[in-house]
Amino acid sequence: MRELEERIRRDGVVEDGSVLKVDSFLNHQMDVALFAAMGQEWARLFAGEKIDKILTIEASGIGIACVAAQQFGVPVVFAKKSRTKNIAGDVYRVEVPSFTHGTVNDVIVSKRFLKAGERLLLIDDFLANGAALEGLIRLARQAGAVVVGAGIAVEKAFQPGGDRIRAMGVRVESLARIGSMSPGRIEFC
Repeated sequence: MRELEERIRRDGVVEDGSVLKVDSFLNHQMDVALFAAMGQEWARLFAGEKIDKILTIEASGIGIACVAAQQFGVPVVFAKKSRTKNIAGDVYRVEVPSFTHGTVNDVIVSKRFLKAGERLLLIDDFLANGAALEGLIRLARQAGAVVVGAGIAVEKAFQPGGDRIRAMGVRVESLARIGSMSPGRIEFC
């Protein structure tokens, strides 16, 4: 998606060769007009699919998932990284290592919100090593839901996550695929 790539070129900052900061428009301060264009693009890419719900993981995926959900007319379910007092009853649970934080999170979704046979579109901001997306796939499979595909804002194609998820048989539609990057330079696939 040209608009997203141009924004990454203009406002993205590469740190340490492996970290791309896009916090000025994607995952801290949010450009809602850009999110709307991203949602429209995912709606176009997945137009032939029946989608019942969008599943994402807190926190950075929630904004783009909500805007995308408007295009599909479906609810968003987000996996929480910790159990809170307002989650009562049974949950689906997986452990997910975080590349960004260097931690392992117990990621949960209430069993009330994922049902067998539901067709899910996974949405997230980044795909690098694929751990978060794989965790969402495992949650969906625990529920007996069908993963229709994954919509990713930014894929670091030079890291193994995209290949790993596609090898699992999941359709991945990334709006910006980065082939390589270093401070001051970002190359798209």
